[in-house]
Amino acid sequence: MTDLEAHVSQKGRKELVKQVRAKINELGIQYIYYQFVSVTGRIVGKGVPADHWESVAERGFQLVYGSTANLFVDRHKNYIGYGPEASELVGIPDPETFVQLPWDKRVARVFCTCFRNREEKVNPGGHLTSDCRGNLRIIHEEFKKKHKGLHMRHGCEPEMMWLKKGADGLPDGGFSKPNCYHIDQFESLRPVFMRVIEYCRAMGLDMIQGDHEDAPGQLELNFMFDDCLRTADRLTTYRQICAQVAREFNLIACFMSKPFMGVSASGCHHNISLWRGGEGKLNKLGNDNLPGLEDNYTYLKGGENTFMPLKGEAKPGPIGLNCIGGIIKHVGALTSIGSSTVNSYRRLWDTGFWAPVYADWGYQNRTCALRISAPGRFEYRSVDSTVNPYLMAAGILMAFDDGIVSKLDPGEPEERNIYAAMAAGKKVKKLPMSLGTALDELEKDEVIKKAMPDEMYKVFTHYKRDEWEKFMSTVTNWDLQQYWDYLP
Repeated sequence: MTDLEAHVSQKGRKELVKQVRAKINELGIQYIYYQFVSVTGRIVGKGVPADHWESVAERGFQLVYGSTANLFVDRHKNYIGYGPEASELVGIPDPETFVQLPWDKRVARVFCTCFRNREEKVNPGGHLTSDCRGNLRIIHEEFKKKHKGLHMRHGCEPEMMWLKKGADGLPDGGFSKPNCYHIDQFESLRPVFMRVIEYCRAMGLDMIQGDHEDAPGQLELNFMFDDCLRTADRLTTYRQICAQVAREFNLIACFMSKPFMGVSASGCHHNISLWRGGEGKLNKLGNDNLPGLEDNYTYLKGGENTFMPLKGEAKPGPIGLNCIGGIIKHVGALTSIGSSTVNSYRRLWDTGFWAPVYADWGYQNRTCALRISAPGRFEYRSVDSTVNPYLMAAGILMAFDDGIVSKLDPGEPEERNIYAAMAAGKKVKKLPMSLGTALDELEKDEVIKKAMPDEMYKVFTHYKRDEWEKFMSTVTNWDLQQYWDYLP
């Protein structure tokens, strides 16, 4: 049996397919987006009339392999990852992710898992290793088996900016003033964020808190933490929602990390813990008749949080300390995933705005790449708003595995401002400060490379090396201003 056949015939899936048909009929769904996620975290896929749900659920749809790389070409005009002669992937919908779009209730979406074509000569119907979402599911399941049920739950803090749209359709400054936590500026965006929250709740995101951050138009709206795959799906859904709300208000939902100099960039801090046990709890979020399958509204609750401190101690438990040690050891390679664009490093260079540029950890210490944000979890701060959450979660799991297996010791927590500690003589490893350097670190790190098996690593590095080379070969306004009268 191929991977594709095993996926389609897995226990309980036929019943879920029937449940989706019942929802289609109940809600009057006419059209379905079959979507997966590219190397950069972009949503790609196809739309199909709902009449064909059963056939697509069993047979899937086909799309060129290069869609996993946004079907982009590199600076030499070669398609990234796969050439035009390559076959087509097969996308198989995961019915548990089926949910109605609240902005057009005739339409629904479902996430898909991608496989190699059935007619391939090598590994036909095998898992497509450039499918970052499918990779995360596999990596997490392997982690659970290896570590006796230990699994990752995390939440994220998705900062982004709401920008005004100029007459040319391009950004024309932030909608609000860069006043952090000011309710007045938060209020100025109330119609926007209330629409976002409305759509989020309809699609299963349990929104918990939000605020205005310290850049123009910058908001952070958080949702409840969960199993790492569902959290990644929800961040992807959140971005999709923000893009739709921007269309409705004639704004731009900007996930670029640093569009403005002199103010904070947009991060996406990950708050992470490892658990054993627990069970899924349904949260209808005010939806009496759920507009989708229950898994969208289910959160993993309870169990043992292995990051909790031992009795009488402040430090995380032994597993938590080992995991911190794993992150610190591999932070260079992880930076290529968490800070994945050329622009990401504008955030790290602007150190006056709490940029996490040093591989250390501490309690409530925002000058370190990792901080204990509360008992039982730590915050990985070297992640920005452009992150692909599936690649990030997979990379973190690989670092955790190395930390646990190798019993890595992160050392004592740093309670001083890291810059003061360094001035006093402390030696601390610095994060890579450019995309090119981060990719060099990834190339040397065999542990983190396992988070991008086979074709995923080839696609990621082709895409990102090309992005770096394009930047390095481009003449910018800065070049002109700096050098136009350099001589004589």
